[in-house]
Amino acid sequence: MIPDLKKTTEAKMQKSIEALKADLAKVRTGRAHTGILDHVMVDYYGSPVPVNQVANITLIDSRTIGVQPWEKPMIAKVEKAIRDSDLGLNPSSQGDLIRVPMPVLTEERRRDLIKVVKHEGEGAKVAVRNLRRDANSTLKDALKAKTISEDDERRAQEDVQKLTDKAIVEIDKLLAQKEQELMQI
Repeated sequence: MIPDLKKTTEAKMQKSIEALKADLAKVRTGRAHTGILDHVMVDYYGSPVPVNQVANITLIDSRTIGVQPWEKPMIAKVEKAIRDSDLGLNPSSQGDLIRVPMPVLTEERRRDLIKVVKHEGEGAKVAVRNLRRDANSTLKDALKAKTISEDDERRAQEDVQKLTDKAIVEIDKLLAQKEQELMQI
């Protein structure tokens, strides 16, 4: 029971970290990267589909993303989806290629984005701590039901705490990395 609990808790903590990575990838820095458009959905014949499933996404230069839809009728739809997304980008089409220039970030905007990043990180830390609390309450219930001994419960709680500490350190590393990325000009 205890090994299963540790395994599932660790897996859930890892999922929280992966979710944070995905959220941080959406926060744009001054440089262009194709991952920015990953969550942009396009109406593809009535069903919402990610942009990367209807178009080829490439980097034209350090500040410009090129989006080339595979079908001509999709050009206007892809352009509209990028414009309507919450990314604040203004694409322009040139023939069958959509150019998405990345605006330069001002110092004030960088500070705002760092606040957003810290908020995301705090949310991930809260999720990890909630997982620790759930695991510890499961251990206490097992102790009350006398399915594990007090020593086993104490050791398992220490192991869960180590998993929590490891996850928090990883979250802090991700936040510091993203902050540094945002402050580069």
